Amino acid sequence: MRKATIQRTTKETDISLTLCLDGGEVSVSTGIGFFDHMLTALAFYAGFGLELSALGDLHVDGHHTVEDVGIVLGQAFKEALGDKKGIRRYGTAFVPMDEALCRTVLDCSNRPFLVFDAPMPQPMIGGYDSCLTVEFMRAFAVNGGITLHQKCEYGDNAHHITEALFKSLGLALKEAVRVEGDGVVSTKGAL
Repeated sequence: MRKATIQRTTKETDISLTLCLDGGEVSVSTGIGFFDHMLTALAFYAGFGLELSALGDLHVDGHHTVEDVGIVLGQAFKEALGDKKGIRRYGTAFVPMDEALCRTVLDCSNRPFLVFDAPMPQPMIGGYDSCLTVEFMRAFAVNGGITLHQKCEYGDNAHHITEALFKSLGLALKEAVRVEGDGVVSTKGAL
């Protein structure tokens, strides 16, 4: 089983996370309802098992919680992948959500980078600041060693755009971590 458990406690957040790349139960609690919904969708479409409990300084706002969950999820992803032998490495997915269409292209390269082009038409989605989506994606990519490109091709609703971004991320990750052989997919022989 490709699995990792991470515990991270700071003055701003206390996060406990177990990630299994080969499936399992999904249970998410961050105190931010919409973010829980997005993480659940991400895990579902990736085919991951995810147990996540996060307590954050939500009396300030959701920024620390969302970013720190991205950090911990990225760390767990990188640890669970191990030496990356046999994985497909690359993943691509388009997801439509009503009027919105979003694309995710990624490489489990161990060269973290984020290109994010998804303007949010509304600043809030329930109790979730829509500007936090890019913060989550950056933290996840940097800590997971992922080259991550995301783009909203078009869309008018921040809820739909964000949901399409998280779902397309899940589908692209599912493709990238699929085991297809026994060697590292790199002309260099290492990632």
